[in-house]
Amino acid sequence: MSGSDSRVDMTTGAVTPKLFSLAWPLVLGNIVQTMYNLADMFWVGRVNAEAVAAVSLMFPTGWMFVSVAMGITAAAVALVSQYVGAGEDRKADHAVAQTVLLTVAVGLALAAIGYLVRYPLVTLIGAQGQVFDYSLDYLEPILAAIPFTFLFFAFRAVLRAAGDVRTAMWLVVVSAGINVLLDPFLILGWGPFPVMGVRGAGIATLISRVLVALVGFYVLLDGSWGVKLHIADLKPDPEVLTKLVRIGVPGTADGLARSFAAVFFAALVARFGPVATAAYGIGIRLMSVSWTVSGAVGQATATGVGQNLGADTPERAEEVAWKATGATMVFLFAAGALAFVFPAVAIDIFVDDAAVIQAGVELLRIIAPFWAFMGGLMVLQGGFRGAGQTKQAMALSLASRWLFRIPVAWLLAYYWAWDANGLWWAMAFSGVITFVIGAAWFRLGRWQKGVLDRGQTEEAASAVAED
Repeated sequence: MSGSDSRVDMTTGAVTPKLFSLAWPLVLGNIVQTMYNLADMFWVGRVNAEAVAAVSLMFPTGWMFVSVAMGITAAAVALVSQYVGAGEDRKADHAVAQTVLLTVAVGLALAAIGYLVRYPLVTLIGAQGQVFDYSLDYLEPILAAIPFTFLFFAFRAVLRAAGDVRTAMWLVVVSAGINVLLDPFLILGWGPFPVMGVRGAGIATLISRVLVALVGFYVLLDGSWGVKLHIADLKPDPEVLTKLVRIGVPGTADGLARSFAAVFFAALVARFGPVATAAYGIGIRLMSVSWTVSGAVGQATATGVGQNLGADTPERAEEVAWKATGATMVFLFAAGALAFVFPAVAIDIFVDDAAVIQAGVELLRIIAPFWAFMGGLMVLQGGFRGAGQTKQAMALSLASRWLFRIPVAWLLAYYWAWDANGLWWAMAFSGVITFVIGAAWFRLGRWQKGVLDRGQTEEAASAVAED
């Protein structure tokens, strides 16, 4: 396979520097993505508080659909990384093509379904009046972007599975950069563009995802960046597609569970009015600093675990996971401390409404000290996914959201009448207890068998040696 020099090989050498080489481009890419999310909220905030509330409600709603791609990408990372670790580059390429097929089919289906149910969906979440209208304006172009967003995620996933994290990073930079540049023109009507408001924010996302999907196709067809898309491999292969679905279904359920929970939680927040909703939307984007780091390190961990299981070195895979988790938690304890000490400074960047700022300060003071536990769990889930054990990652997401967050949120905020602060305490509680459970479960080591047929892998290796 051409472009192998662009890979990070996690199966040899000292773990810590290799992990750093794998993680930093992913962290940088996620930082860029986070800056896009913050910029999006900044420009929408120039419209009015109702626009901020609408985007805050629709952000988890859009991800409810996009999260289905998480299952496909989790399956692709497990297969491609383990084939690469086992030295079977051609099988890795074939898995890439089947991933593209599955991604396109599922993305088109979900975009159609989402468009059909958009009105009852927005009503169910609790948007009313102008917030309802703004929500639809934002959601409709986001739904149209789903197939391209799925491809964008799939391209990034297979590249980083092969260890080519720098190209995956640049795909994020291109997508976010286009989006940020378009935002003020389309939202506020700069230059020759009409004022589109929140619809402009959605259209900017659609345009950026279409363009980056085209770039991703070029990268994979060229094949000089770690993996290659062969046109002949686009013929459906029932065996590989079945394996992708089998590994991916728990990952999809994982993503849906998280997204439905986010939508449900947003509905709980919306009942406290636009001030709490706006503070929540801004707070979530500030919390994304934890997702920026832990999500990226979790992706690096998935690649490192997958490659080492493919190379039949499970002890090294475990070392990758624990070192990644520890480093991530140290960083997030420090970031959470800053947010705790200077919450008003952070909130004031996005809105000048005194009530929203005060509500945001209360939110950050409650949640920020617990970012490290939320982030540590995400890294461990990445380890499970790299092993192809997506059921474990799904179970942890279900427990975090539906067992320890939603019921506790209702109990604290509504039954015990802690108001919106009860919601924030429920988020903190779920993060801590689920991390403890996840760490204990990972420690058992039942994930170390991987997903490859070891017998077939050894036969293939023997055949290559004889040639």
